[in-house]
Amino acid sequence: MDFGVGFQSHIHNGWKHAILAEQMGFSNVWFVDSQMITSDVYACMALAAEHTKTIRLGTGVTIVGTRIPPIIAHSIATINQLAPGRVILGLGTGHTAWRAMGMPPVSLTEFRHAVEVCQRLLCGESVEYHERGRQSQVRFMDLDHGYINTHEPVPVYLAASHPKAQAIAGELGDGLLTLSLLSPDPLKNNIAAVARGWDNRTGGKPQDFGVVTLGVSCVLQPGEALTSPRVLSRVGPRIAVALHYAYEVAKQGKDVPPFLRPFLTPEYQRYLDARWQDMHATHSRFLHPGEERFIPPEAIRAMSLTGSREDILERLSRLEAAGLTQIVISPPWGFVEESIVEFAREIITPYRER
Repeated sequence: MDFGVGFQSHIHNGWKHAILAEQMGFSNVWFVDSQMITSDVYACMALAAEHTKTIRLGTGVTIVGTRIPPIIAHSIATINQLAPGRVILGLGTGHTAWRAMGMPPVSLTEFRHAVEVCQRLLCGESVEYHERGRQSQVRFMDLDHGYINTHEPVPVYLAASHPKAQAIAGELGDGLLTLSLLSPDPLKNNIAAVARGWDNRTGGKPQDFGVVTLGVSCVLQPGEALTSPRVLSRVGPRIAVALHYAYEVAKQGKDVPPFLRPFLTPEYQRYLDARWQDMHATHSRFLHPGEERFIPPEAIRAMSLTGSREDILERLSRLEAAGLTQIVISPPWGFVEESIVEFAREIITPYRER
């Protein structure tokens, strides 16, 4: 299993966190792309590329529609020039990037087109591009003078939480990015939806298809409770992000992922109704005042890797057996360095030694 860390893109701190993650033995760093909340993702990745040597750098995730597909492909190909062969493009339809502006994510039709355009351009090919009611063949015009790098491959991982999007990930993507899938049964259900896409893919499932989940972790201290202030500070904000996503999905009248339903109570929905405009401002950083009461021990167990070292190691073993290829911890701001060091020492090293 690979181990990654994801965090909000911060122009002064992101590259320093990438250095620390590389030093501590992580294989991947994922940078959040949310233009109303964070620094520019590609500026942060450029700094990280210049200051690291081996760790893989990914967008976690770039949002279709906030940039047109040729710009997305051009940006990640530029990073690939700085960090050849260690770049991943994560793409999604949008959560905070669109919803923080009061707008819904893009359609799956638009998502599919963006994926296909980015993939073809990143292979150095010409592709038919649709924009503003018109269509045209587009291509990068100079691949050989160091502006961008399409010679080393850029895998494209697709963020998908619903079966139709997951089928697209299986059909077109090099990997799947999921949110807080930290129990084997929900993970297997998601992979089963991806497999429907593999059925439509020439050659079926790629041998190196990645299955990644973004979660959060906290190793309990002796005698510490799941609901201690330290634990809630470390894992609560990431759990809340998943539940905020469920809240937005429910508002659209769509099905909430089954593993999130028990925790999106009517009382919690009313609480979020009163804070809708500010809800995304806390994304992966902290809880709203009083929000901790909606993060019960059951939610902490289900949506975070929190427990003793042996508990977490056993859970990871079961997740790997269920098909997970990479676990990404996504600690809230203010706890990134602490979480990187703890997870590396307490979990990554012993897991690799098992």
